[in-house]
Amino acid sequence: MPSCSARSKPRNLESRRVCQVVHSSVYNNTIHRFPLSHNPRHLCIQTLTMSSDLPRDGDLATNGDANGTLHDTPTIATATEPASTTAPVSKDVETVMYSDIGINTLLNRLKQSIASSRDFSDFLKKRGAVEEDHAKGLRRLVKQTSDNIHSKESRQGSYVVRLDEAMRLHDRIADNGMQFSLALHQMHEDLNELSLNMEKGRKHWKHEGLNAEKRATDAEAAMEKAKAKYDGLAEDYDRARTGDAKSSRRIGLKGMKSAPQHEEDLLRKLQVADSDYQAKVQAAKSQREELIRASRPQAVKALQELINECDSGLALQLQKFASFNEKLLLGNGIAVSPLPASDPSAPVQHSLRDIVLDIDNKTDFDNYVTGHVSKIPVRTSDIKYEQHPTLRPKQQTPVPASRQPSTTVSGPALPETPLSTVSTQQSTYPTVAPPPAATQSPTQPFYGNPGNPPYPTDPPQQYNSAPYPTSSGAPRGFSASTQSTSAPYSPATPATMGVQQSFSSQPRPISPAPTATALPPPLKPVFGVNLGDLYARDQTAVPMIVYQCMQAVDLFGLDVEGIYRLSGTASHVQQIKALFDHDSSLVDFRNPAAFYHDVNSVAGLLKQFFRELPDPLLTRRSYNGFINAARIDDDTSRRDAVHSVINELPDPNYATLRAVVLHLNRVQEHYAKNRMSTSNLAICFAPSLMGSHTGPQIADASLQARVLDTILTNTFQIFDED
Repeated sequence: MPSCSARSKPRNLESRRVCQVVHSSVYNNTIHRFPLSHNPRHLCIQTLTMSSDLPRDGDLATNGDANGTLHDTPTIATATEPASTTAPVSKDVETVMYSDIGINTLLNRLKQSIASSRDFSDFLKKRGAVEEDHAKGLRRLVKQTSDNIHSKESRQGSYVVRLDEAMRLHDRIADNGMQFSLALHQMHEDLNELSLNMEKGRKHWKHEGLNAEKRATDAEAAMEKAKAKYDGLAEDYDRARTGDAKSSRRIGLKGMKSAPQHEEDLLRKLQVADSDYQAKVQAAKSQREELIRASRPQAVKALQELINECDSGLALQLQKFASFNEKLLLGNGIAVSPLPASDPSAPVQHSLRDIVLDIDNKTDFDNYVTGHVSKIPVRTSDIKYEQHPTLRPKQQTPVPASRQPSTTVSGPALPETPLSTVSTQQSTYPTVAPPPAATQSPTQPFYGNPGNPPYPTDPPQQYNSAPYPTSSGAPRGFSASTQSTSAPYSPATPATMGVQQSFSSQPRPISPAPTATALPPPLKPVFGVNLGDLYARDQTAVPMIVYQCMQAVDLFGLDVEGIYRLSGTASHVQQIKALFDHDSSLVDFRNPAAFYHDVNSVAGLLKQFFRELPDPLLTRRSYNGFINAARIDDDTSRRDAVHSVINELPDPNYATLRAVVLHLNRVQEHYAKNRMSTSNLAICFAPSLMGSHTGPQIADASLQARVLDTILTNTFQIFDED
């Protein structure tokens, strides 16, 4: 078989590699050789069969280990020589190639080969990118899973050991995929280089070959033109010689020519045309001989070699692609299910199935449970019922006078009065929860007449000094029984104890607790006071009553059906109103007992506060602006108009409106339970926030609701959530 070095005097393109030997940059398991024959019209391609590229049972030791890892050690496979290194070229093929259309035909064929190489190169690039992304993603997944299974939240024992081994198996699969991706990338670069070289060669021989063809064609065209001129003059000379008067030309510069003069003139021109025609024929003949002898065979040979080289390179990459795919799948298969090792002393490689089957759930469970033996708490006593001493019945034994409890008075001395007439002003406003010492102080028993049954001792009540003078008689505010279920109390100290109770030596019956009909006086009124005045007095942008009511609804009323639509108990509303007018800083609605467990009363109190404002929350000055904005049909334009008017509100009004709107937005988010949508809330709140429907405002009732509905619908477009 001729070798590549047997060529002599290599031309520009002939100096390129004729025998292309490509080694696998990653797998390196097969060498493919594609030698080109000396005959430019014949191509001999030697390829290895796929069976010789893949490791079989007998050569696993050289191509890979039992765990599916592919080695880089190349194994040279011997190519089987074909029966004939050259194939006979068809007579028709040779006729076409060396005809006038041969060069154009070969140029088009080379263009197809280059396009095919580029298409397959693009495929290899994209396929390699897909494999690379898959391998990288698999590695990230393996790392994340390995971190998760070693955390305290995951199972331990055989599960974590076997799953860690399975993750290492997947890591080997990712390595195989990365190697496959690198091999495809190298093949892509080789094909790109091949296509670029073929394109340069095609341009060169297109210029050389077509120029030679054009020179021959132009010479033949000049010959035909000279022949036509020669034939025309010969015919004219023949007619002049035979005396044909119709076609004779006897007009000259000096007048009419005689017949002999005209014949002599035509003869002279004919001789010149004959010489020119002979020269053109000789030039065309030489150009044609040069084309047939040298230019065309040279171009055809070069183009055929380029086509053969391009097709051979593409076929090589196709075979490598098929081989690498088989190796990838085989390597992954061996990783998942390795073959038995030929050497008995070699370590045993477990398959993925064996790894999974080695997980022992029962042992893992037992080990986990037994690991908590040391954490079992020790019980010191049995479960039994123990009654609190305060609930035990008292004996009806009289107490001697010497042992009657006597206390001192921290203020002026007071006359002895029955228990029901002791003036003790109780604090009815929850503030801070008392310390344990105050809530667990010992109780002092009371005793009635010998004929009456004993009364249990009530829990001790804490008393604050009265903030205003009181008269003798029933105290104002709530009774002790009511106060015992209210919010936390302030701790009692000697400085805050008003009057210490004293008892006479004679036992007296206990009078019933005072009722809550009397209301405390309005020391710091909030109802009917302008928001600006409240801000100047309390230094809070949002009045305390608004904050407390919204807090109560947020805690206890978001899921109450009909909240802000249903009315509460009128007596409860009046009593809570009096508490806020007395001192709103002492009210704490975090304890539902502070509002009698009636959240609807709190909702009604909030609306009543806004109704009694001297100037509505959405002020009278801005009323017309809101109504005009509500008449706009376009939702976006209406929102922007309402937003503009809101920005002009005074600071206390703006801050209070923002707090109320954010609160109502939280209410409507629970629409599925409370049935209060933005439109329902707008109908309920519009009269309170914009003023009652009186006089000309009656016709604006629907527009007022539309204003508030627009604000609630666009809550976070108008106000910041923070």
